[in-house]
Amino acid sequence: MGQLSLVVTCTDRKVDAPEAALCARNLPQGSVKQRSSNWQTRLQSATARGGSSLPSLTDLYRGDHWTRSRRLVTAASAAGHRTQLWVASAGLGLQPVEPEPRTAPPYAATFSTRHADSVATSAAENAQWWGHLQEGTGQVTLQELGQRGPVLMVLSEVYASAMEEELLALGRLGGESLLIGGVREIPGVHRVRSDAGLRHALGGTLTSLNVRMAASWLEHSHDGTLTSPATQKAWNDWAAATTKPEQYNREPMSDEDVIVFIKREAAEVPGISRTRLLRALRDGGKACEQSRFANLYKKTMGER
Repeated sequence: MGQLSLVVTCTDRKVDAPEAALCARNLPQGSVKQRSSNWQTRLQSATARGGSSLPSLTDLYRGDHWTRSRRLVTAASAAGHRTQLWVASAGLGLQPVEPEPRTAPPYAATFSTRHADSVATSAAENAQWWGHLQEGTGQVTLQELGQRGPVLMVLSEVYASAMEEELLALGRLGGESLLIGGVREIPGVHRVRSDAGLRHALGGTLTSLNVRMAASWLEHSHDGTLTSPATQKAWNDWAAATTKPEQYNREPMSDEDVIVFIKREAAEVPGISRTRLLRALRDGGKACEQSRFANLYKKTMGER
């Protein structure tokens, strides 16, 4: 059995604030290719200046999502897999975290088209950006990882959309691959949709739910095979018996509490949509009327 590659998304929270040049909002106007090239030049310059003082990717990111992502290595090892952790980043491409970490400067870049540091203005442009970034700074593609062995991916909606061409290429390989989250079904890739009904059993916030689901999937794998029929059955039986319907006796929230919630959740999952944030708030037993939440979201995220 080949090495299991664990692919997770990065987080908006970093160990330090980025310099102005490494905030996507400060890129000059131009085509996606021009902006990507400019970004990569800035990244290379900052990396050269920082040298050995730069944090490793292990230490660069912060938040519950990242903490849980790193723990996936232990969960995978316990399930009998030899593993390597990779991070998919809108600022860096696909990079190794463990056991061959690289260093990188703090940066602010996201696929969320509503964020101040968005790298593009549409899903199509996000995909273009990812392609250019991978050509320039990415260390490997999903297809190449699939040639080494099974691949387990924990991807948010916007990341899965941006990386769709690589997901399709991975699926065409015919190897063993599992996607937790994502945005749609990919031929040849086994997908487990994000299920907010499992939060009461898995704990944590919505931002780390997909990673916690991935860890639970690995715990239900007892034959050393990522997507064997036995593993799929064990997971499906557990999830069906565990998922909890949404409750509607929710607790009202003040504007200030809603804003704090939006900031915290959006910081940990770059690109999380307003709709998903509202669903997460309500899944947590809290109440906020849709139009009120939309106005507070716009105020918090700086939208007009």
